[in-house]
Amino acid sequence: MPDAPLTIASITAGSAGMFCGSCMRDNTIARAMHRAGHDVHLIPTYTPIRTDEENVSDQHLFYGGINVYLEQSIPGYRFLPGFVTRWLDRPSIINWATSRGIETSAKNLGALTLSMLRGEHGNQRQEAVRLAAWLADSVKPQVINLSNMLIGGCISAIRQRTDAPIVVTLQGDDIFLDDLPEPFKSKSIDEIRKLSEQVDAFVVFSRYYAEYMAQYFQTPLDKFRIVPLGIDVADFPLETAQNRPYAADAPPTVGYLARLAPEKGLHLLVDAFLQLRQRPGMQQAQLRIAGYLGAQHQQFAEEQFAKLDAAGLGDAYKYVGEVDRHGKIAFLHSIDVLSTPTIYREPKGLFVLEALASGVPVVQPEHGAFPELLAATGGGHLVPPGDAAALATKLAEVLADREASRRLGMEGCLAVHERYHADAAAAATIDEYRLLLSR
Repeated sequence: MPDAPLTIASITAGSAGMFCGSCMRDNTIARAMHRAGHDVHLIPTYTPIRTDEENVSDQHLFYGGINVYLEQSIPGYRFLPGFVTRWLDRPSIINWATSRGIETSAKNLGALTLSMLRGEHGNQRQEAVRLAAWLADSVKPQVINLSNMLIGGCISAIRQRTDAPIVVTLQGDDIFLDDLPEPFKSKSIDEIRKLSEQVDAFVVFSRYYAEYMAQYFQTPLDKFRIVPLGIDVADFPLETAQNRPYAADAPPTVGYLARLAPEKGLHLLVDAFLQLRQRPGMQQAQLRIAGYLGAQHQQFAEEQFAKLDAAGLGDAYKYVGEVDRHGKIAFLHSIDVLSTPTIYREPKGLFVLEALASGVPVVQPEHGAFPELLAATGGGHLVPPGDAAALATKLAEVLADREASRRLGMEGCLAVHERYHADAAAAATIDEYRLLLSR
């Protein structure tokens, strides 16, 4: 007899109008759980989420970015009745504000982050209470899954209203916390360590991240559950990757797919590309760049483009801008190898799975989740982090033998289609939920 479907509250965090890897992953897994027959409520916080697939998030928005900011900034605002403030949580209002810029940099959000983590003792107390009441009275979930610990200030309020197991998926919390100024960083981590005692399990995607975050949060390692990362492969047909056309005499092409930001390593790839062009047989190599460019990183991106222009490579690179789902697939089909040499230790690596699903091999730094991901899927190579020369050497090796690189990409492609698709990731997550419920 099959197990009964579960009712799940998945609380995710919008990212001010940007494509955000964490909320896109949450949306993908929620869709897969829906397909498996589960009743999943994908509940956005801060802002509505933005995805390049069908968006299955609820219309209810909690911890609305405008109200959260005003509660923090205006004395007495948090005591106003809900009918006065709730209209500011309407998606149309939030999206309008997002289009004019909402601060997302940790460097400027220390006090707000700490207040949020204090939950019922912070300036956003009514947000925590409202979310807890809605979950208990309207959703009645069997499992509650938060997409990160930074929205965990509501955990105590939720605990008072429901006995459902609370799970937190960790997808880069440390990266934001490490960027907070002191004393807010230390105080925020202290609050998280106290909240972690009320969490039943943490979900991560690699052994590396489980061990790192267990130490970071001073939480027992046995609370961590490793599930596979997964993408929806419906738009990445296996036969398309197998039959991906290319001209043997076409210029070898390197691709970058991520936000144009220092932490994503665009500058390292540009430096590597400058060296790559000087290697025998690589004089015609091309660089294609895709991803969101925020105003705060405009100067950084222009500096990278200027380096290429100064080297006389203005015709050798192209920035195609931010891409939607169709544009992403077309972009991946236009390159021979992908490299996004992140400076930080990446906890996920969705862009690696998307490249591999397209039959495109990758070259990534040997840190974070990348070693485990490539060991499990094949389809790529690792290089020392921060080493532009080593990156250039490995890119040259991959591009020098186009047939071998296509075989490498297909090795990864088969692994993604077999084991790293959304349905497999969702099923593994459901298994962990059932284990918690059976205790």
